[in-house]
Amino acid sequence: MSKTQKLQAVFWLALSAFLAWDFQTSDPVDLRNEPPLIAAGSGLASSGGHCSMAK
Repeated sequence: MSKTQKLQAVFWLALSAFLAWDFQTSDPVDLRNEPPLIAAGSGLASSGGHCSMAK
């Protein structure tokens, strides 16, 4: 096994371990309560973000 292959194996093992840990410790995602990715035309008021917005 070459050094590159060892590094790749360590990377994928670490990534898999992180994803497993994150999946176990995170609250389940409620898809019905998530904000829209793009709120254009949805009627939702924009908030925060840009310093030139009217107040």
